Amino acid sequence: MSKHDIGRRDFLKGLGAGAAATALALAGCKKTNDAPAGASVSNSGKSSAGTGEMTTRMQPGTGEKVSLLGYGMMRLPTTAGDAARDSDAPIDQEQVNRLVDYAIEHGVNYFDTSPAYCKGQSEHSTGVALARHPRSSYYIATKLSNFNEDTWGREESIKMFENSLHELQTDYIDYYLLHGCGMGGMEAYMARYEDNGMLQWCIEQRRRGRIRHLGFSYHGDIKVFDYLLSKHDEVKWDFVQIELNYLDWDYADEINARNTDARYLYGELQKRGIPAVIMEPLLGGRLANVPQYVVEEMKKRRPDDSVASWAFRYAGTPEGVLTVLSGMTYMDHLQDNLRSYSPLQPVTKEEESFLYDIARQIYDLELIPCNDCKYCMPCPYGVNIPAIFVHYNKVKNAGRLPRDVGDENYRRYRREYLVGQERAVPRLRQADHCIGCGRCMPHCPQNIKIPEELHKISEFVEKLKQN
Repeated sequence: MSKHDIGRRDFLKGLGAGAAATALALAGCKKTNDAPAGASVSNSGKSSAGTGEMTTRMQPGTGEKVSLLGYGMMRLPTTAGDAARDSDAPIDQEQVNRLVDYAIEHGVNYFDTSPAYCKGQSEHSTGVALARHPRSSYYIATKLSNFNEDTWGREESIKMFENSLHELQTDYIDYYLLHGCGMGGMEAYMARYEDNGMLQWCIEQRRRGRIRHLGFSYHGDIKVFDYLLSKHDEVKWDFVQIELNYLDWDYADEINARNTDARYLYGELQKRGIPAVIMEPLLGGRLANVPQYVVEEMKKRRPDDSVASWAFRYAGTPEGVLTVLSGMTYMDHLQDNLRSYSPLQPVTKEEESFLYDIARQIYDLELIPCNDCKYCMPCPYGVNIPAIFVHYNKVKNAGRLPRDVGDENYRRYRREYLVGQERAVPRLRQADHCIGCGRCMPHCPQNIKIPEELHKISEFVEKLKQN
């Protein structure tokens, strides 16, 4: 069968006319303040949030129109009112249904999930919500998330794919990814995808139509990224998922030596005409919680826009971007992001310069580069690693970290930090319970030296208590 045999009739109904021309290659990867290429806007989605029509981008080769806003199904709401990745409470399926209905009604058609999201509940919940709509009205993206060595075998990996079809209530996947390539380096990549023959198996499923587009998501070791792109003539990657935001554009490798600047990643994809799917446009929420003086400057320029919208507009501006993923738990998150892309107003040169200045200031803060993805969890000793890092970064980002005992604000900041930590992290799950086993480190996409950072925070907190 050809690539599109499965579901061809339904699929063709959802296709737009024509195919997109691939974007021009970037000229080199030297760090400058040049802007990424401006967006071309196609207003063919439905009316959104009272602002206009959803901006769409074309998938090369098929001409299908993909919403610039993609729904990341990794932070689904629970019956406890929080996000499933942060809670043991069951997913609130009625609320997920309402969010999905609203998203589709307002032009969103790309839904990204994984067997690993929401503690294994995401695919099932996503399938329940989407199955209530015509299959031609949405695209499903999911992943071969065989992180655990127990799933590296060919039989176990194939079983994961078949289970994804079952949970998502479909007989084909529109966008299928090799998940987290680069985590663990080349050895882990080869064991997960090539030594077991799974890459070739996925290519065969694409030929049969069970996978319509094949790609990979990248974290960590740049050697793996470069190796995978060197196989493009053989594999014909349909898309690649990368981290891109106005901080990572130039500072990813300076914040963490094993990360790679988005300028390079995006540029390499552009050279080959491979569409980019964007993750972490807000860096785990860090770019929605910038210092107050930055918020004030943003409001002067665009009084009606949220802080988060600046990051979303930036991520959506390069024309080689197919869709920008956002994990949306609440309706107000969804509505705000819809406004950012309905339609997209590309960032101007002046706005880009402004955002790059902010990036430099955030970089100078030397925050722990944690995106709160929770891949490091659970800790075998009960430490709530991401909550500890998020609290530390939040306080430091606000300029309220108690450092100098002689400072007039020291006692107030000290109390704020300790009380805030008690509220954010139960005492038995705080940094002083880390024994330095290092089991968390291979799972961190940002390659943070987690035990080292936890011990620094533990020593810092102990000094605060002594004072």
